[in-house]
Amino acid sequence: MDNTNTPKEFLVTSYAKAPASAITARGITYAYRELGPKGGIPVVFFVHLAATMDNWDPRIIDPIAKNRHVITFDLPGVGASTGHVPDSIEAMADDAYTFINALGFDKIDVFAFSLGGMIAQDLALKHPNLVRKLVLTGTGPRGGKDIDRVVGTTYRDIFRATLTRSDPKEFLFFNRNSTGKPAAKAFIKRLKERTVDRDKPISTLAFQTQLRAIQKFGRSAPADLSTLTHPTLIANGDNDRMVPSVLSEDLHRRIEGSELIIYPDSGHGGIFQYHAKFAPAAVEFLTP
Repeated sequence: MDNTNTPKEFLVTSYAKAPASAITARGITYAYRELGPKGGIPVVFFVHLAATMDNWDPRIIDPIAKNRHVITFDLPGVGASTGHVPDSIEAMADDAYTFINALGFDKIDVFAFSLGGMIAQDLALKHPNLVRKLVLTGTGPRGGKDIDRVVGTTYRDIFRATLTRSDPKEFLFFNRNSTGKPAAKAFIKRLKERTVDRDKPISTLAFQTQLRAIQKFGRSAPADLSTLTHPTLIANGDNDRMVPSVLSEDLHRRIEGSELIIYPDSGHGGIFQYHAKFAPAAVEFLTP
């Protein structure tokens, strides 16, 4: 990987073809990918539990990258980034700030999903002037009811997936019905569209550390989200078993002026199941 900018004449707007890059800050080498036109405020994507950059749905990223500079990255200890996964969401937010600062940005938009949404909240609370707009999907607030149960839910669905030789996300992200099952298969297929420079899967130790951090986040005292004055779009499915859907409603109540979208007959991966509707909504919301 290198840190060479892609010439404008070779502008990449397909996530499957986004070049792999790296930057080192405070002894950690952060792997990242860029696409879309450079200039202006970038949209930085914060990914979910156990995920690497390869876990982003191109049907969400590509529409945003048509007119915006998009950046995805691996936090320390994940994918192609060096270092170790910290055991708290606060430390993960600090690492994200280090990465963003290393790239030289003083203002970003944030697109976050699940664990990424928890990290994004802490980042915005600690560095409010860094963030312009927030997209928080499939996530919940610090101290949110039943967030700490994600450990049991995750291990149960990993076991179920193993028995059927399926990807665990088919169980964790989607309803197991006639609507959810084909949506899950289509989502997993889209994640394989990139065929080069793919990340290595997260290690078991890193995954377990992330789970402990989420559990700690769920058992912590609530944060004062009334201080978040950023324009915020919140989205989820109506049957999220990982981060209960009611927590999206809780975020909406606590972040003044936020917008809320709840998709019917869908789970944790509601934005992926409804990508044809959600992507245009996200593009409109993120328009400067």
